[in-house]
Amino acid sequence: MNLSTDWVPYLAGLGHDAVHWASVGRPDTADADILAWARAQDRVILTNDLDFGTMLIVSGAQTPSVVQLRTDITLAAHVGPLVAQAVLQTASALGSGALVTVETGRVRLRPLIPDPEV
Repeated sequence: MNLSTDWVPYLAGLGHDAVHWASVGRPDTADADILAWARAQDRVILTNDLDFGTMLIVSGAQTPSVVQLRTDITLAAHVGPLVAQAVLQTASALGSGALVTVETGRVRLRPLIPDPEV
């Protein structure tokens, strides 16, 4: 709910099956319920709300993947190419469970699946 609906056509134009929460749920839905829906639907959450990533890390959950925008401007017209590049670079990790943070000039990846070597 915290990002513009302009992300849907932008991401769809790149071949992603994108939906905005406003088209599937109530605006006052709890973050935990949105996470559960995304997990059940095998979706990746795109947000600028740090709560989703925090909830994943604290709970130890391995899905759903979350892409967090940490940029001053969050409109697709401005940071869409940066997000598209980050998603392309981290596609494999996003497919298996990851927290990706997109900042201007930097992308951070934190896999949600524990490393068996550790």
